[in-house]
Amino acid sequence: MKIGIDGRNLLSATDGIGRFVYNAIKALAAEGGDVVVYAPDAVSAHYDIPHGVSVQLASFKGPLARSYWGQAVLPSLARRGRVEVFWGPSHRLPFVLDSTMARVVTIHDLVWVHAPETMRARTLIGERLLMKPALRKADVVVADSTATATALMSAFPWLKSPVSTVAPGATALPAPGDVSSLEPLGITRPYALFVGTLEPRKNLANLIKAYGLLPAGTRSGCDLVIVGGKGWKQTRLADQVREGGWETNIKFTGFVDDRVLATLYANCLFLAMPSLYEGFGFPIVEAQSFGKPVLTSNTSSMPEVAGDNAVLVDPNDPAAISAAFGRLCSDAEFRDGIAAGARENAGRFTWENYAKGMLRIFEQAIRQRRKTDA
Repeated sequence: MKIGIDGRNLLSATDGIGRFVYNAIKALAAEGGDVVVYAPDAVSAHYDIPHGVSVQLASFKGPLARSYWGQAVLPSLARRGRVEVFWGPSHRLPFVLDSTMARVVTIHDLVWVHAPETMRARTLIGERLLMKPALRKADVVVADSTATATALMSAFPWLKSPVSTVAPGATALPAPGDVSSLEPLGITRPYALFVGTLEPRKNLANLIKAYGLLPAGTRSGCDLVIVGGKGWKQTRLADQVREGGWETNIKFTGFVDDRVLATLYANCLFLAMPSLYEGFGFPIVEAQSFGKPVLTSNTSSMPEVAGDNAVLVDPNDPAAISAAFGRLCSDAEFRDGIAAGARENAGRFTWENYAKGMLRIFEQAIRQRRKTDA
């Protein structure tokens, strides 16, 4: 079975979907998949594509040129490469593919339906224009979580293709360093950790507000460390921290490499991730893989992913976030109880399981396509 993959997300090492696609490619290759990756430009040097995976690069730079590549060039390359099943790993499929070629699309979330105000205008327009055609063209639709699969079927009752859930794996992070290695980041006290791109959907304004509601004594014993690259519409966060007088307690590290990220997870008290919406929530699994409890939201996929090893809160209620945050900071027995099964829960999400699940989906799509052509 020859699998063609749209690799446009591999162009940036800081793209969360890029990391997902890279790990999926590695896992599919490890399971014996005959994988061809197509990309409109050079793949980031950060991604060490496995030996045996064919990578076909072009030189289309900029969003408009890459959109042209995705619709006009990519289908031709896949046809000439005699791809049996084509996978769009992030909400997109070419409008026209060879009629004999099976096609699968993965939908990570429905932010544009449930929280459009948290999106960049260009991304929102792209989702509105391109997701529905991909859903119509796909032989099988894959969601990262049951919550997203259910939301898909509710939002698009006309959807005829079967919808399956295949949960992705957690990133295999390197061994963590000693806590003292975090001192250059200004981290010298116990801390709660946030990990993610700084964008409106992550609800950082409410998280910071909740932190400010804590008693001074609680704040003095538990900092808040915010890890992630700059997104958009978050320029007020630093002002919010400064106006609250919390500069010594709230640290912004920016994007960090995997070794530092592992060290941050390994030494935090808990993960604080009260997002407004998540299609999956990789930091939840990553934190739990280090045996850490999680504070997260009671919406979308987060309860499903976190299992019993999290405190769930209303993301729109800073007082509720603050109460949960304060208890996790100050009550070690409570924290340990929440964390007790964290590693076991995280163990559900492996890339080996993901690859095996996707290979079954690809086979299903091929059978479905043959029925369509018959």
